[in-house]
Amino acid sequence: MKDINIRNIAIVRLSALGDIVNSAVVLQFIKKFYPDVQVTWITEEIFAPILSHIKEIDRVEIINLKKLKKEKSFSLLLSNISKLKTLDKFDLVIDMQGLLKSALVSKFLGSKRHGFDKNSTRESLASLFYTTSSAISYKSNVVKRNCFVVADALGFEITESMLLAKKAVFPINKTFIHKSEKKQIAFVIGASWSSKIYPKELVVEVIEQLQEDFHIIWGNEEERLSAEWICEHSSFATLAPKLTLCELTDFISSMDLLIGNDTGPTHIAWAQNISSITLLGPTTSRMIYRTPKNIGIKSPSEVNILKINKNDFSIKEITPEEITTQVKALL
Repeated sequence: MKDINIRNIAIVRLSALGDIVNSAVVLQFIKKFYPDVQVTWITEEIFAPILSHIKEIDRVEIINLKKLKKEKSFSLLLSNISKLKTLDKFDLVIDMQGLLKSALVSKFLGSKRHGFDKNSTRESLASLFYTTSSAISYKSNVVKRNCFVVADALGFEITESMLLAKKAVFPINKTFIHKSEKKQIAFVIGASWSSKIYPKELVVEVIEQLQEDFHIIWGNEEERLSAEWICEHSSFATLAPKLTLCELTDFISSMDLLIGNDTGPTHIAWAQNISSITLLGPTTSRMIYRTPKNIGIKSPSEVNILKINKNDFSIKEITPEEITTQVKALL
């Protein structure tokens, strides 16, 4: 049941890009059931720009826990705590991350705090900081988990049909125009772990089999070098420009299809209702929300999501033919 007394809520989701993308879809449903509620999102500084462009968010507040961990600065710790204490107290705080660090942040934001219960998250101690909690298996699809914990906290339901009919999560600006008559396909070649990365030699095979216009998306210097190698070995591949997070959403929104590893930019395609194929090695399809045009291809390995094996390089066993068959079906 809706709580008519909730006028000001905080969402705590500090990182990382893929998790934020898969969480932000809930905002349009919050505004559907609580059109007048003020939504504040608490995040790490690097993700503030992409969140600031979402119309359903009224305010983005930054906290620098990653910088704090790196610098081990006591003064920075005090600064972050002081900033949290100065924020208005919220009618409801929802911790979508379910970690000790996000639960601690929630503690400073209001007296009514909601999160996952002790059996629904990897860091069960986080549940001690909540006044109410939701029970949903950690093995459940991440998008469904995110939607459930928010809907449960606010007293409404997000159905499968609502998710399938969702609006694009981020605004779509016509920044990138492609004049070619060929299909525009983005390939995200990077990931946070090397075992999540599809080999560049196989990327070239996919491109050569399809012979459409491929744009190779990269995020750091190592990825740029790999992207350049791919472009040198295929006349159908071009290097995507260096992109900010906001430009990245616009660029992906201009594609007909995106292929990528299990990483943030790949999840943006689903968020923007762009067709996508996610390549999965050491992770599972629980990381993606499957739709008729958003699918995953999993390597043969078995995955224990409670103890991910970062040395599982089975992604290389996904054949280019498996990928091209799915691309042709989607296009």
